[in-house]
Amino acid sequence: MIYFKYVSSLAIAFLGAHLAEWLHLPLPWLLGPLFITAFLKMNHAPIECHHSARNIGLSILGLTLGLYFTPQMIQLIATQWPLLLGGLLFALFLGAIGSAILYRWGNVDFKTAWFASAIGGANEMSNLAEHYQARVDKVASAHTLRVLMVVVIVPFFYQFMGWHGLDHSTLHRHGDVNWFGLALLASLAYFVSRFFKYYKLPNPWTFGALLVAILFTTQDIHLSAMPTTILHLGQVLLGWSLGNKFKPGFFKTAPHYLSIVTLSNLSAILLAGLLAYALTFWTDIPLPTLGLGIAPGGVAEMALTANVLQLGVPLVTAFHVIRMVGVLGTVGYLYQLLERNKHKFQLK
Repeated sequence: MIYFKYVSSLAIAFLGAHLAEWLHLPLPWLLGPLFITAFLKMNHAPIECHHSARNIGLSILGLTLGLYFTPQMIQLIATQWPLLLGGLLFALFLGAIGSAILYRWGNVDFKTAWFASAIGGANEMSNLAEHYQARVDKVASAHTLRVLMVVVIVPFFYQFMGWHGLDHSTLHRHGDVNWFGLALLASLAYFVSRFFKYYKLPNPWTFGALLVAILFTTQDIHLSAMPTTILHLGQVLLGWSLGNKFKPGFFKTAPHYLSIVTLSNLSAILLAGLLAYALTFWTDIPLPTLGLGIAPGGVAEMALTANVLQLGVPLVTAFHVIRMVGVLGTVGYLYQLLERNKHKFQLK
């Protein structure tokens, strides 16, 4: 009976994808399942997403993104390291600004505000919040809302502006689908991801698959292209799992807090857009690609947006991978530094 619930819920997610495609929404295979699943979950519908759905979706996305990292693209990324480092520093700046806003107006202690505002993965930030005894529920809800806002606002804005397929220098080199080669890639990705998970490395299902595909692609070894149907499946699974996070009463549990989180996220999105525009005066990277690279969204969602819209996939992926690793590696130490000097900063 429980398996029927998963199968029927997945069928509803696919229905949402087709409905979104019929309505010509941006990223229909991601946003359609997200919208319909979130709506039904918040209205007490008996649907559920299996915990493995997001893992499979992330692995599909990781393999897809890795196939873009040809030797030429690696050379391009290597020349942009100051920009990538700047993206990391900007993410830390956004986190600091957001934490100040939440601490001042969100009615939470500073450590909760700090980990709720860091531009990192929801799971990783929630784990750090638990380690430092912050409010895990508020940290998790803040990151869920942040990802939802970015993954909805950015694609709709890009569709309004007509930004897609502009960065021809980084378009994926489409090859033939080889099912044996694809099965080999998937198998290797699974084992590497399990290795990442065992050692508690960040985002193991994305980064494990990404690493496998990059290792082959950078050596000009092309085992297979990613079939469109498989990529669509990955998007549906990601949208389904993200929508599943919105339990009944999600927006009613702490309306004041979530309102402040919303305003903070809107400010972060606006600042990211302004920085991306300013950077166009110093680099020849197209504004849409810069916008996706700097946007305060998750690595999976922003890289997927770049993939669907054909906007500098390797560079956008590099922006978010470096940011995730950098934020995860520093946010705990920065909090400890602030905690030791809390009297100077008047933090409680």
